[in-house]
Amino acid sequence: MAIRLVELETPVGPGRASVERPRGARGTIVLGHGAGGRGWSADLRAIAAAATDAGWAVALIDQPWRVAGRKVAASPATLDRAWEPMVRALLTGRNKLPRPLVVAGRSAGARVACRTAQTLDPIGVLAVSFPLHPPGRPGASRAEELTLPLAQGRGLHVIQGSADPFGTPGEVISHLPDAAYVSAVPGTHSLEGASVHVAAAALAWLESLG
Repeated sequence: MAIRLVELETPVGPGRASVERPRGARGTIVLGHGAGGRGWSADLRAIAAAATDAGWAVALIDQPWRVAGRKVAASPATLDRAWEPMVRALLTGRNKLPRPLVVAGRSAGARVACRTAQTLDPIGVLAVSFPLHPPGRPGASRAEELTLPLAQGRGLHVIQGSADPFGTPGEVISHLPDAAYVSAVPGTHSLEGASVHVAAAALAWLESLG
C-alpha cells in the first residue's frame, strides 16, 4: 500500500496526515503524536502497521506545531482546535476515509483524543501512555479527561507502561470501571522496546470492536 500525504488546513495553521488505506478498509483509525520530537514513535508506527494489516485505514496526523518545525507543543486548547478539523477533513470529500472511526494517540495525543471524542463521534478511543498526572504529583489527576469517552458511551482502551511515572496501569485502572480497560505492557512512558506488546494489545482491542 502506498502512503499518501495529505495537507490539512486548521484554524491554527496547516497540519498533515500520512494515510494508508487498504482495499475494502473496514474502518479508520487516526493516531496523534505526543508533545515531543519530530518523528513518529516506534509504538505508534507498530500500531499503524498492525492495523493496516488487519484491514483498517490508518492516518498518522501531525499537529500544526510540528509541521511548522517548532519544538514545543501548543496548548491543549490549540491542539484540540487543530485536531478536530483535521480528522473531519479526512472523513469527507472525494477521497474520504471510511467509518467506523477510532481515534487514538500517545501521551498528549491521547488526551486530545479523549477530549474531542464527543464532537468526532468515534466508536472508541485508544489511549497510549495516557499521562494521568505529572511525575510525582498524583494529586494533579487528569482522570476526568480519560473517562470522558466512557461517560459518552464510547469504547475506551488504555495501553500503559508498567513503570510509567505519569501513571502506572494500577493507577489508571483505579479510575475505570474494570481492569479490562487497560493493557499493561513493559516499560516507562516512552514504551521503548515494547512496540510488539503495544501493537498486540491495540489489535486485540480493535478486533473486540467487531
